[in-house]
Amino acid sequence: MKKRNALVAQSGGPSPVINASLQGVMDACRQHPDTGTLYGAWHGIEGVLKEELINLTRQDAKEVALLKTTPAAGQIGTCRYKLTDALQQDYARILDVFRAHDIGYFFYIGGNDSMDTACKTSMLAHAQGYDLIVTGIPKTIDNDVGDNAFTIIDHTPGYASCARYWAHLIQNINEENRAISVSEPVCVLQAMGRKSGWITAAARLGDPLRAMPLQLYMAEAGFTLPELYARVNEELARSGRCIVVVSEGFDVGGIGEKHDGFGHIEYGASGTTAAQAVVNYLNTRGLAVKGNATGQIPGVIQRGVSMQASAVDIDEAYHVGRHAVMTALCCGTGYMATILRKKQPGYAVYYDKTPLETAANSVRYIQDSWLSKDKPDVTDDFIRYAAPLIGEKNSPVPLENGLQRFARLSISLIEKKLPAYTPERERIYPKV
Repeated sequence: MKKRNALVAQSGGPSPVINASLQGVMDACRQHPDTGTLYGAWHGIEGVLKEELINLTRQDAKEVALLKTTPAAGQIGTCRYKLTDALQQDYARILDVFRAHDIGYFFYIGGNDSMDTACKTSMLAHAQGYDLIVTGIPKTIDNDVGDNAFTIIDHTPGYASCARYWAHLIQNINEENRAISVSEPVCVLQAMGRKSGWITAAARLGDPLRAMPLQLYMAEAGFTLPELYARVNEELARSGRCIVVVSEGFDVGGIGEKHDGFGHIEYGASGTTAAQAVVNYLNTRGLAVKGNATGQIPGVIQRGVSMQASAVDIDEAYHVGRHAVMTALCCGTGYMATILRKKQPGYAVYYDKTPLETAANSVRYIQDSWLSKDKPDVTDDFIRYAAPLIGEKNSPVPLENGLQRFARLSISLIEKKLPAYTPERERIYPKV
């Protein structure tokens, strides 16, 4: 039986552990006799469309081993290129590239938009009689892929490391706030999360016993600016200081927003931000104590650094990447590899699969039962869910001359076999 080549690509925002999943795919493909050459698409599906492919089979094994502790997606790149039903030329081009390089397996790492692309690619290949196995690999720090019954996936790779970042950040911010509260009594922080508050909620992991004057404003809770103002001043009357974490999607009205290639609001690209709006609102109306509110926005740091990465997250991201390869080889096309929690005392997971169509159409918000009813906070049930994910040990980050040593893959594009192609969306929407 002839070996078929494989291709892996990444899409959407990076994460601290996305390269661990990439390494899982690379290791599994290298070790399995049924797969030929593994290629990587340079900058996701855009790299496929432009036929910009990297030979991942020929990479130095020592550099590949460093992928687990290399953050973000800079090794083979990612993109925010959304394929829609209107872009039929793009879909045809994808299959042309696959045919030209005898791609029999396609692994796509990303969130629900990426799973939608993977699902449509799988169905198109089947409709045109092209033998292609497509398998998705979950990735998003937002933890918003899945369902509230946790039957699709328990948590997405990347979320645990982002949660750990916020837990440690809150601990340190609390010390800063204690020190300077006589002049800066309110510290406002903005967490990523457009419509879901999973990352904002993770800040509670830095204070599970609720000893800090910490308030969390998840997008799902529905608090307004006037309500936030009143609750902050209530805390100031009690404690003299307050730490506020708001989701970037917290409703502060129009912010002059721009949108990314997926159509999502790209916070911070223009206009103001939720944190800035909250700080301005608090200071304009006045605080119950002397001093001013100040704001901080960690931004992409929370998804692009590895020093705070969860060792649990790294391990799971790697194994779900390996499991995706096994799923493709054993079960055929149209699945996403998943992580599910075992129903037993203590924390343990197992790896399974779910149809790509199910993952693509899923969206998960924090359920009402995990939101405190009388204050901006989460319940102990959320803490019990999320606390095991951040782990108890620091991840082993290799150093070289005192600096982090990241993987250095050889980015040399293979020879193209097809005519040059400009992605259809770039022709229709050249500035998007």
